[in-house]
Amino acid sequence: MPWNHSDPETERMRFVTLAQEGLYEMTELCERFGVSRQTGYTTLERFEKHGIDGLKDRSHAPHTCPRRIGEEMRELLLEARRAHPHWGPRTIIDWLEQKPQHRGVTFPAASTVGDLYSREGLVEKRRRTRNWKHPGRDWVRVGEPNDLWTMDFKGDFRMGDGRRCYPLTIADAHTRFLLVCHGLDSTAHAGAQAVVERAFREYGLPQVIRTDNGGPFATKAIAGLSRLNVWWAQLGIGHDRIAPGHPEQNGAHERMHKTLKRHTAFPPAANGLAQQERFDAFRAEFDFERPHQALGRRTPGSLYAPSPRELPERVPGPEYPAHCIVRQVRANGILYFRDRSIFLSE
Repeated sequence: MPWNHSDPETERMRFVTLAQEGLYEMTELCERFGVSRQTGYTTLERFEKHGIDGLKDRSHAPHTCPRRIGEEMRELLLEARRAHPHWGPRTIIDWLEQKPQHRGVTFPAASTVGDLYSREGLVEKRRRTRNWKHPGRDWVRVGEPNDLWTMDFKGDFRMGDGRRCYPLTIADAHTRFLLVCHGLDSTAHAGAQAVVERAFREYGLPQVIRTDNGGPFATKAIAGLSRLNVWWAQLGIGHDRIAPGHPEQNGAHERMHKTLKRHTAFPPAANGLAQQERFDAFRAEFDFERPHQALGRRTPGSLYAPSPRELPERVPGPEYPAHCIVRQVRANGILYFRDRSIFLSE
């Protein structure tokens, strides 16, 4: 209960002095100081046991904490955080639980682990971001691996040798499996197609590929045709392009790019070879070590399986109905038809 004045220690000393003088009954004395009889007797008992020190304010913290993190568990959690400084508490706990040597171990709650990291100065302050509501879009149905691949160039950056790096990334939308992360010298068609072709040979063909509207995925030609998406069409792969200026429609891929940037480009590597080594190490960790919240805390590599559709040795030629008039597009992208020249695409 509160004492009447701003200095409780002095008030308690006055209370003890008057009680020892015996001028007041306990009930009257407690009323004068605005405390209960129980508080009054407790104050006298504390003074008899500890003297003046017994009248000082005591901490309200519990004497024991059954759920306090033990020293061994503390060191384990801190070591995991230092090894993966960009992982959150929930991800670190899931990662540790999957290790055979920790089977049967009860880990603290994620909030408790987060408090530990905050006390140890292992948490970066983040700016608060505004939540947005998606305006709606007809999405590709994704129910199995390889139903939809997402593809994009992460923003380019300058490496230590002064050259710029353009990372091309390809991911499976169903399992979040990062199939490709390859640094290129530019966004030109030739380099991109070579990387995509290697992915097709290793993982098979997807049903649909989602990209933005930039090169080399699309052009300003009719229907956005480019050599890359025409090649996909010849292979029987659909091309799903997001709306211009709406990167959130490929949000999972963009979020992966944020994680990729933090792990591999701060600061950039000295040259292209060293930078690619970072990309490869990131892929190995992202696909096979880091548990993913959207996958029920499982890793993408534990769920992904290659496509049964293999890349054919020869791209099948187009077939047209008999009633169609067939004309060939020339190398400069122009189609001549009935004395007219129409630019389509190279």
